[in-house]
Amino acid sequence: MCIRDSNKDVASYAMDHMLQMLRDKYGGIEECSEYIDSVKDDILANLDQIISSQKEPESPLSFMMRPTPDPTEKYSVNLIVDNSKLEGAPVIIEMNPTHNYLFGTTEKEARFGALVTNYTMIRAGSAHEANGGFLVIPVEELVRNPGSYETLKRTIVNKKLEIEELAERLGYVTTKSLRPEPIPFDAKVILVGDSQIYYMLYQLDPEFKKVFKVKAEFDTTMDRDEENVQQYAKFMCTLCNKEGLLHLDSSGIAAVVEYSSRLASDREKLSTKFAEVSDIIREANYYAQEGGSDIITEDHVRRAVEAKVYRSNLIEEKLEEMIERGTILVDTDGEKVGQVNGLAVMGIGDYMFGKPSRITASVGAGKDGIIDIERQSDMSGPTHTKGVNILTGFLTNRYAKKHPLSVTARLTFEQNYGGVEGDSASSTETYSLMSILSGIPIKQSIAVTGSVNQKGEVQAIGGVNQKIEGFYELCKFRGLDGSHGVVIPDSNVKNLMLKEEVVEAIKEGKFHVYPVKTIDEGIEVLTGVPAGELGDDGTYPEGTVNYLTQRKLDELAEISKEYLR
Repeated sequence: MCIRDSNKDVASYAMDHMLQMLRDKYGGIEECSEYIDSVKDDILANLDQIISSQKEPESPLSFMMRPTPDPTEKYSVNLIVDNSKLEGAPVIIEMNPTHNYLFGTTEKEARFGALVTNYTMIRAGSAHEANGGFLVIPVEELVRNPGSYETLKRTIVNKKLEIEELAERLGYVTTKSLRPEPIPFDAKVILVGDSQIYYMLYQLDPEFKKVFKVKAEFDTTMDRDEENVQQYAKFMCTLCNKEGLLHLDSSGIAAVVEYSSRLASDREKLSTKFAEVSDIIREANYYAQEGGSDIITEDHVRRAVEAKVYRSNLIEEKLEEMIERGTILVDTDGEKVGQVNGLAVMGIGDYMFGKPSRITASVGAGKDGIIDIERQSDMSGPTHTKGVNILTGFLTNRYAKKHPLSVTARLTFEQNYGGVEGDSASSTETYSLMSILSGIPIKQSIAVTGSVNQKGEVQAIGGVNQKIEGFYELCKFRGLDGSHGVVIPDSNVKNLMLKEEVVEAIKEGKFHVYPVKTIDEGIEVLTGVPAGELGDDGTYPEGTVNYLTQRKLDELAEISKEYLR
């Protein structure tokens, strides 16, 4: 027997018991059995090369020579996913769903000016790690990365997971590389993101509704009941334990709950924006530690909220300064005809604030109706224009029973150079028109917000807390005397979550909030004069706002009739 045959016998004897262990473990998988047999045959066929590779190099200059490939390297195993220590199904959240990160890639290394690769450089993606479990992907990032969305759909539909080069698939690179065999894919893919992207994909991609069939929406608010408040307190406790924060006492928990309701803009709701709530708790923890406290109290939470506002309210402070210095004209005392303080809300990123502004009306004979100067100047959005048209309908429905509405009236937001949108000023504009038509002055110490319908009902608007607080800050600077306040829709009362300072001022009678259901209720608050109800004879009581308004419109109708003659 020659040495070569003897070496093979020895090698076969040495391998048999180890290979048998693998056959016992993986023999039920046909591909594994075939692979084990092929490995043994290949080792025996290349035994001389393997033995010679174990010798030390004889030449001292061998380090300068191109290294000889290790013939045993091809027998190593590339384990791309290891779930041996995992309990339950894998849950993978891929925050950066590039094509390579999701579906894997074949790495390459430079050797003497050439890029080389082999199967040991195959790397798994998140889809491989989540196979058999759940894969969670932010949809905004998914659609932003080229190729990821389309490959994901193909993977789900075909139930096969392939590792391929994106550049090669797009036709940019045609170099020869490895193409691993596809593997079965069975995982639940969950896309998380904004509802607008869902609707966009649903409308623009016919395959989207077929691949992603189950939709789940999460509300940004929840009911503020005893059970949910308890759950909120547990959430705070969990956050403090997890991040090593100081715990909150009862006053601190109550302050966070109040802040959550303010985020929800509803005193009957709690916000589910837990990231923002968590940030407040973390910042309150800093102030508590800074003050040497061993617990977070209401004062620390309030200080954190105030600090957050301070970091974002520069523009609000500049506008307040312009009003206080008289650059922007807003009256907070006295009475004026055809002039009302309106309230707008401005949003800058994560911060919203209220801005008072002067709304005025002028009126004369004519047939032009209600003219919106903002619209004439292309500074009005469609919703604001709709509001002006609705108030025209209200005036027509109420005062044009016996003759056409023969009037030319103009409405404008004074010193407005940035455009107007929204219908929350339509009731304010209605009051200014009724004031100038009736000749009854409006109290400038009261500001107004709310939209109106054609029946004269005042409807709910957004940003009511910020609007009230914006006018309060101006009145506080000029001196609260008990006459100041804000008229709001009655349906917005449930949304009131005002700052503690404003609440105290209201309790002390220094500031007022007047909820109204109709235009008649609002005009009585603003003028102190009864609105007047329509009698059975079709007229209003003498001396009331509606009576004087109707009389003025009748006079304008007669003037227009005489003019046409």
